[in-house]
Amino acid sequence: MSTLEIRNLHASIGGTEILRGIDLTISSGEVHAIMGPNGSGKSTLSHVVMGRPGYTVTAGSITLDGVDMLSLAPWERAKAGLFLAMQYPTEVPGVSLQSAMAEAFRASGRESDSVVAALEAEADRIGFERKFLERPLNVDLSGGEKKRNETIQLGVLGPKIAILDELDSGLDVDALHDCSTRIEAMTTEDNLGVLAITHYNRLLKQLRADRVHIMVKGRIVASGGPELAAELEVDGYARFQGSDDPSRLDPLGDVDPFADPLV
Repeated sequence: MSTLEIRNLHASIGGTEILRGIDLTISSGEVHAIMGPNGSGKSTLSHVVMGRPGYTVTAGSITLDGVDMLSLAPWERAKAGLFLAMQYPTEVPGVSLQSAMAEAFRASGRESDSVVAALEAEADRIGFERKFLERPLNVDLSGGEKKRNETIQLGVLGPKIAILDELDSGLDVDALHDCSTRIEAMTTEDNLGVLAITHYNRLLKQLRADRVHIMVKGRIVASGGPELAAELEVDGYARFQGSDDPSRLDPLGDVDPFADPLV
């Protein structure tokens, strides 16, 4: 049993506070969904948990099985058992998926001889053509193919907790079904804990959420069961937003998550 605990998390960039006191606990086998209007800080949360450069944590803590994640570099957090499926997966020219996964295996003390077989098995399971496994990572792939690629990496690496930043963005119906069904299976077969950031209830029809959280302006303003996501399809976020004008809280937008810190 593993547990990711986020306590009173505050984070800022360039003097602007984005996260304003986040509390979440995600354990093995659980699926938590975070929903909210654009600019509410959802992607920022995923980036801060994984240690993306440019953000400053001003208060609070993030621990995985009692280990302080804030003291670790991003690669160390991944080695500890965190995984981020990015909204816009990064292209890595010159590095094949097979090579990347082999290095990840070696870094975690696992034998890399089984990487090819593991990749092929995961690819077959979600309908990803094997020929794409030999390409440089995410290069010349469509948006949907990149998301399938991320799902394959998740299956091969077998982390403790996976953060999915809008996995459903850019996916057609078939790809959404294949990816979300595979991840749902991991929660039972491998006891994977999931934090799924999404705008749409359609993802949660296959990847069934135990808890749904609504984030607005850097805070979780409501939590409930799966029925909360269904309510949003009908009523939207109006009743959660309050009287203030909404503003975009994430000034990094779609910048490369591995870029140098902003000055």
